[in-house]
Amino acid sequence: MNDNARPARHVIVLPDRDAAEEVAEALAERFGVTEEPQLVRDALAGEDDAEDAQWLVVVEDPDAIHDPARLDVLAAEYEGWLETE
Repeated sequence: MNDNARPARHVIVLPDRDAAEEVAEALAERFGVTEEPQLVRDALAGEDDAEDAQWLVVVEDPDAIHDPARLDVLAAEYEGWLETE
């Protein structure tokens, strides 16, 4: 662990639930994420239609060990992007 590392929360924004579920599986396989990521449906502002929703995969990273650049590449593979809090 990096002594200067600050806990992070990575939020991967994806276009649909299928992509979110696939990314959650890939996180375990490719990044060794052991705690199951949280999947959250995020309705777009002003949209009532269930089809108009993004899905978020929330990855808690208390030791800041996951490389945001690699997570962003994974997100892009599924037409998404990474937001880090």
